[in-house]
Amino acid sequence: MPLPSGTVLCNRYRIVSILGQGGMGAVYRAQDEHLGIPVAVKENLFLTDEYSRQFQREARILASMRHPNLPHVGDYFVLEGQGQYLVMDYIEGEDLRQRMERLGPLSERDTILIGISICDALDHLHTRNPSIIHRDVKPGNIKVTGDGQAVLVDFGLAKVMQGSQATMTGARAMTPGYSPPEQYGTSSTDYRTDIYSLGATLYAALTTTIPEDGLARMTGKAELTDIRELRPKINKRLADILEKALEVEPDDRFQSAAEFREALIECGEMAAFFRERPTLTPPPQESAEGEDGVEIIKPPSNNRRSSWPKPVSRARRRRRNMWATGVAILFVVVLAYLGMRLWPGIPRAVMAFVAPNSTVWATQSTAEGGQQPDQTATPEPKEGTGAPTALVAVTETPVVENPTPAETPTPEVVLTPTPTPLGGGPAQIAFASDRAGNFQIWTVNSDGKGLKQITNMRDGACQPAWSPDGMRLAFISPCISKEQTYLGSSIYLIDVDGSNLTPLPSSPEGDFDPAWSSDGKFLAFTSLRTGRPAIHTLNLENLDVKRLSISNYDERQPVWSPMSRQLAFIRTKVFGQVWLMSDSGEQLNQFSISGDYHNFYPLWSWDGSVIFYNQTASNSNVPWLMGMRYEDRKTSQEFRVPASGSTDVGPIGKVSLSPDGFWFAFESWPDGYNHDIYIMTVNGANRIRVTTDTSFDFGAAWRPVALP
Repeated sequence: MPLPSGTVLCNRYRIVSILGQGGMGAVYRAQDEHLGIPVAVKENLFLTDEYSRQFQREARILASMRHPNLPHVGDYFVLEGQGQYLVMDYIEGEDLRQRMERLGPLSERDTILIGISICDALDHLHTRNPSIIHRDVKPGNIKVTGDGQAVLVDFGLAKVMQGSQATMTGARAMTPGYSPPEQYGTSSTDYRTDIYSLGATLYAALTTTIPEDGLARMTGKAELTDIRELRPKINKRLADILEKALEVEPDDRFQSAAEFREALIECGEMAAFFRERPTLTPPPQESAEGEDGVEIIKPPSNNRRSSWPKPVSRARRRRRNMWATGVAILFVVVLAYLGMRLWPGIPRAVMAFVAPNSTVWATQSTAEGGQQPDQTATPEPKEGTGAPTALVAVTETPVVENPTPAETPTPEVVLTPTPTPLGGGPAQIAFASDRAGNFQIWTVNSDGKGLKQITNMRDGACQPAWSPDGMRLAFISPCISKEQTYLGSSIYLIDVDGSNLTPLPSSPEGDFDPAWSSDGKFLAFTSLRTGRPAIHTLNLENLDVKRLSISNYDERQPVWSPMSRQLAFIRTKVFGQVWLMSDSGEQLNQFSISGDYHNFYPLWSWDGSVIFYNQTASNSNVPWLMGMRYEDRKTSQEFRVPASGSTDVGPIGKVSLSPDGFWFAFESWPDGYNHDIYIMTVNGANRIRVTTDTSFDFGAAWRPVALP
């Protein structure tokens, strides 16, 4: 349970509020009672050796750093039997993900400035001794402070480089779309891993679209969508820079954060703002201690002057500028007078030369909000002509900050079987179909081949759910149609080859929505045995049934977390919302926020960091797919898949995650009536139709292991 407000840790840090909560603990806003300043306190409640080492490593990494774009840890302590705690700078502001959701696509200038700042932070990490690789750069890990600074946070996955040897200092984890192929295990990670992730982050900031997954691109299952398709008026140089950072081969990317930074500075024409800061002559090593223990640095023994010039007072600078301006104006007036006296035709010639372009000046001044154009710029030749326009100032057409994204057509992709962590060939998908006359359970390979009927139940079968080892299926019967509640149904087990059909203890009222725990020892399911839909579990070893949810609301569609310590489910008051509870039925918490829309069929990501769920408006029955990070629960930080503004993929029914975590399988009916099974990448790209029969197919469930 989170620490309540007012709790004092280590006789110093008073908890004020909770900022977020993850799988290992919470992050709190607290008050340092000794110094009277706000701080952030991060806890780790998982005290296993590996988690403890990883957490302590993060503390040491952050405590050793001093950089304006990185947080600093000021304290670390362990409370026996309770947890570990980091105390760090409290950074006011919003993360980049929240900023994108609030503002939509960011401007080129803001995107470039964020990129430059994070490149600075990464260069500081990469050039340390030993070097540090962040390995989790993404919008949620970049904070924008109240004074407009971008700060890179969350070092839980960092890796320390000792010479040519890489020391693992964090779990290998991936964020689809932001992680390069090597982070999935194709090769070792290095500095260029962070460059890829930052490139993906800036791509998303400009387009509000997550780029196609790196491993899917490397294996030929996807291609990177050109940024200019999503935002047509974007600077081509900037688009080229980000696409270079997003190359799947590390050797094709920028080879250092400093190189990436310089490219962004040049693209944004910001060299004047990012000149190398002048440095002073370093002090000598000797120092003396003055009164009150304050350290006094002795001056250098030589008289070498500082490379920083003596500052000029503001008043003196203003007077000097006024004199210079007055002299310049007087000089121009004298030249103009002499010119008109000696060559009377000059004014007419100049006006004849300038007049044809005067409308351009007026139009562009209006478009730019009244700003005067740059009188030193030379326009590019007009397309299709060989002659340049007149040598007058023509400013670049202003970029529209929120353009209507160009629709990206679904590419024709020939699906190559997706390799899984266990190796082998293509994955299988189980689903329900009435193609044989009534609904039965079928399997099909993810490439649409190998169709096979598994069940032959007289009253029909549906809702297939794979065991964790991929060798058995749970399903329900009777099933005469796709429903939310299945009256009188029972749960059965069957081997994947169609043998060993086993009925499980059931109630006459109806049991449905089966879901396996990750260890294969329990089934969670919805039962009507108490008079209303409620969540129960069945111990598959002794067949004991236990009711978990006890409330006055209908509760359905349970799904276990990856570690089987929590369940997500749907509680319906007026509208269905995603809720959480422990595996013992305690610690009930609402996950998705309340509103006038229905949420249903929750699904955990493999690492437990995100819960996906379907959603419909109150006045519609067409579902789409939403997701929200576990740490953002009960907030408005949910996101849509694919992102809003992306190509519409049509209705998205109940989704299932592939064993390698790259693909969703789901039911869809884009033509309005023919329900088939489709797959798409987890960011909503590359929609591919798997089944093509005119029958009604639904309830896709991806087998958790590869085919033998």
